[in-house]
Amino acid sequence: MSRRTLLRALGAGAGAAALAGCGVPAAYVAPRDRAAADRSATDRRLVFANWPLYIDTDDKDPQRRPTLDDFEKRTGISVKYTEEINDNDEFFGKISPALMNHQQTGRDIIVVSDWMCARYVRLGWVQEMDRDRQPHVARNLDPLLRKPSFDPGRRHTVPWQSGITGIAYNRKKLGREIRHTSDLWKDDLRGRVTLLAGMDEAFSLLMQGNGTDVTRWTADDFHRMADQLRELVRTKHIRRFTGNDYIKDLSSGDVLACQAYSGDIIQLQADNPDIEFVVPEEGAELWAESMMIPNLAAHKSNAERIIDYYYEPEVAARLAAAVNYVCPVPAAREVLASSKNKDEAALAENPLVFPTEDMRKRLATARDMTAKERPGFTKTWNEIVGL
Repeated sequence: MSRRTLLRALGAGAGAAALAGCGVPAAYVAPRDRAAADRSATDRRLVFANWPLYIDTDDKDPQRRPTLDDFEKRTGISVKYTEEINDNDEFFGKISPALMNHQQTGRDIIVVSDWMCARYVRLGWVQEMDRDRQPHVARNLDPLLRKPSFDPGRRHTVPWQSGITGIAYNRKKLGREIRHTSDLWKDDLRGRVTLLAGMDEAFSLLMQGNGTDVTRWTADDFHRMADQLRELVRTKHIRRFTGNDYIKDLSSGDVLACQAYSGDIIQLQADNPDIEFVVPEEGAELWAESMMIPNLAAHKSNAERIIDYYYEPEVAARLAAAVNYVCPVPAAREVLASSKNKDEAALAENPLVFPTEDMRKRLATARDMTAKERPGFTKTWNEIVGL
């Protein structure tokens, strides 16, 4: 089972989210106050906080993480890897007191979703990375992920893994194809469709279905989508809004189509080949969960080094083979394609790990909500979803 399926909660931590969304002026940290004395040269270690089930492990010993072990052997840098991030808002609430009070978090790398990364960047809580120390990142990062609106040039963030929020459906039970987002609203799916409950996870696909360019969407676009959802809820066309429990509904057949994450569907397809994943003709969102170096991190150079290590195509390929998300290093595809392992070679041809050129043309990353917009949009969304 995937990390998202088991552990990711949506819409929690409202208090912490409100603080981040409002960008409390007193919490902002100026660039000159973000760095601490870097102890990397004399203290050969780092602390890496990530989500559970989001890295390669040894088949015989799940406590071993081969790519981390190899990094330690190559560099002499010891890595304390913690699987402590179960929810974006919850983790924000956990470390925000230290960051807003100009204190160390005890972590050198953290990984959160890009929409949450935007809040850290806006508040000045993460450091700019030295790309001269990261030639593999500079050379191998997927062009589609290079220019998020919240972090121009990816100066503060580097994707760990990526994914697509699209549509999953049971083609055999539905008896037809789904090619457009509007196909979800046809009569034969009344009461058999679910959407994601988290606003940041859900809204982009729905606006794209209305023909919106989500890289520059407006308040009018949002409210047009919201009015559409209200009517779909009123007529009971949408069965419910879910977290990752859409997996169970789709597997059981209670739901025939749903908004879904690409990484989850790869695993579902292994058990049920009738499950299909679609990037609608109007487009879908390409998202990332990204690594950042928090303010006052004690081992910044060590952190930059391991981030760059994971952008070596051979290493990125090993990670992609383990976690099955969209790989942010396209060059890893050639590594997997040449593998003698049949499963790994097949993964190179999986469009949910390495999207096809046609699919890539339909992927976009939505602009982030501004601090001023977020409270009103969140209120509207929660009223519709019933949160």
